[in-house]
Amino acid sequence: MLQFSTVDKRYPDGHEALKQVSFSLERGEMAFLTGHSGAGKSTLLKLIMLMERATRGQVIVGGQNLSAIHRRQIPYFRRHVGVVFQNHRLLFDRSVYDNVALPLEVAGSNPREIGKRVRAALDKVGLLSKEKLTPIQLSGGEQQRIGIARAVVNKPPLLLADEPTGNLDPALSQEIMKLFADFNRVGVTVLIASHDLELISQMPYRVIELNQGRIVDPGYSD
Repeated sequence: MLQFSTVDKRYPDGHEALKQVSFSLERGEMAFLTGHSGAGKSTLLKLIMLMERATRGQVIVGGQNLSAIHRRQIPYFRRHVGVVFQNHRLLFDRSVYDNVALPLEVAGSNPREIGKRVRAALDKVGLLSKEKLTPIQLSGGEQQRIGIARAVVNKPPLLLADEPTGNLDPALSQEIMKLFADFNRVGVTVLIASHDLELISQMPYRVIELNQGRIVDPGYSD
């Protein structure tokens, strides 16, 4: 599902965010990406989302070499990758339903299909009864659940999360991680960037460690 082959990312100011990064993630696998602040976790996720391009090397997602994807094709590619951010990036002047529906509306889905998918996604994250509320009326944990529902409403085969529990207490963090595990159990490939080592240690998934832009532990078992 996901493969990095000797990937470098150098920014115009000369900063090398990633150096010779190589690892792969199998279809249907769930893994954590860890490392200190500035290790390159967010940059790595941005390469997968095509928010950034690799300077050297290859990034392959679902058999597609991302260097071959033209700028015009990026919106279509992103429909197949769900993304959950730490700060939610929700629209606070719109309802919970409207926030989750947004990716489907952008994709031009018909209203009946949008309604069915939005309510199915909200049901999976336990927020179906709150679809008419606005995000500001909900707790931080519930807002993160909206973000997860929005990320999976397109039924993407790959789900990425960048520090999804960074602003949550331990109990809520565990609930959010359980949601990711639930999606993984139905076949979604999941990669979560997190520095919460205590939380990660409680879960039976592979841990890929970055240090100063390099992979120091690919997380493979012996």
